Amino acid sequence: MARRTITVHHVRAVLRGARRSGVDTVPLLQAAQIPPLLLGDDRARVTPEQFARLFRALYRATQDEFLGLGPAPSKPGTFAMMCHAAFGCRDLGAATERAVTFYGLFPDGPDMVLERAPDEAVFAVRNDLARDEDRFLTECLVTIWHRLSSWLIGRRIPLRWAAFAYPPPPHKDEYEQLFGCPVQFGAERTGAAFEPHWLDAPLVRDEADLARMLRNAPFDLLSRREYGTTVTEQVRRALVRALGDSPRLPALGEIAARLAVSPATLRRRLAAESTSYQQLKDTVRRDAAIAGLAEGREPIADLAARLGFSEDTAFHRAFRRWTGTTPGAYRVQTHGEQPHETQSQQS
Repeated sequence: MARRTITVHHVRAVLRGARRSGVDTVPLLQAAQIPPLLLGDDRARVTPEQFARLFRALYRATQDEFLGLGPAPSKPGTFAMMCHAAFGCRDLGAATERAVTFYGLFPDGPDMVLERAPDEAVFAVRNDLARDEDRFLTECLVTIWHRLSSWLIGRRIPLRWAAFAYPPPPHKDEYEQLFGCPVQFGAERTGAAFEPHWLDAPLVRDEADLARMLRNAPFDLLSRREYGTTVTEQVRRALVRALGDSPRLPALGEIAARLAVSPATLRRRLAAESTSYQQLKDTVRRDAAIAGLAEGREPIADLAARLGFSEDTAFHRAFRRWTGTTPGAYRVQTHGEQPHETQSQQS
């Protein structure tokens, strides 16, 4: 079943560095099965598989781990050497300090810092990466630090807050679910805070684990889910499983019973994570619809029925609301083929 889809904002962002370097990005988009026309629609989304193909193609084309978005290129293998340098540390705090020191050796590299205080620890990116117009690289640095740190100790590190020193982007509503904490834009600095005791956690991975992780890094760290530990992720996972078994998504009370909480408690916990049960149902259906259209050849009427829509027209209205286009148009753009639907359904 489909994982979370990705906003077209990120697709446009990762292409900027390659375009500045003179790389023709149209063949890369086509190889990733991302229709170039989608880039013009702010509501458009792509599947993680499409984005992964594009990310890796850009990595090969630019030969730069920063994809041309940093002040200077980061040669392939730099991230792996940082991981090896940090791997032998006794705890997460020492590993983070070593990683910060490692990247500090590069004059044009990101200026990162770990700030320790008795009641709070903060990982921050202090310099403004001028070529990173969409702040994709800046956000990746914070995200990868969080995911890598959680991976190293084998437990998700809950964040207290995340802050970004720039105005909110159009897709600002996705950030609180991404980081699982309150998010502020227009802050004095970019970074994330957490309980300081996590810095004392020992590293639990071995060399074989590291080798496996590095085979698909850093993209897998960017796409890694948060170990299913937030209430939002637990509910989403239950909905994804349910949609795989039946087109009828369970009611909130059924999910609450599975999680051994009352419906009121579940609503309150989801609200605290800036979402709702209805929003999660919509995003699960949306992501499954986009994945079905992008990755398969299932007739659109069958896809609508599998996702629990009683009528094709209801599915078309929902898909247009989610993405700004129709299922048929999306499939034509992605595959260049005539959709399995009537002309009246495309309108």
